[in-house]
Amino acid sequence: MNIEEKRYPLPPFTLETALEKVKKAEDAWNSKDPVIVSKAYTIDSEWRNRTQFINGREEIVKFLTDKWKKERNYRLKKELWGFRGNRMAVRFEYEFQDENNQWYRAYGNELWEFDENGLMQKRFASINDMKIEESDRKLM
Repeated sequence: MNIEEKRYPLPPFTLETALEKVKKAEDAWNSKDPVIVSKAYTIDSEWRNRTQFINGREEIVKFLTDKWKKERNYRLKKELWGFRGNRMAVRFEYEFQDENNQWYRAYGNELWEFDENGLMQKRFASINDMKIEESDRKLM
């Protein structure tokens, strides 16, 4: 494995490195670049996102490309809730506008598992959406 295939920081995580990993994930998702986001995951990464099961980087790129076509003006905030060894629990919220200009805020929790190279091999997300008024937005 070459250095480009490692995503620092590597597990096992400390509080400092777990917070860094969460911030890097938040920044990548806020880039809205599916390829950049996908590179944080193993080639055969397993996801559960709401009711969808997504396997591997190619499916991740397709999923995120479709997501960000529908979820305009997307903005995300992640927060570390806990960690142990190579696993983390993360709370998040994001806001987006649909094709009809309706604003939404989504709340959720993710469970993450990393391989020894710092790539996420499992991501399980539970997410709920609620309509909001543009004046109620808090993630700018």
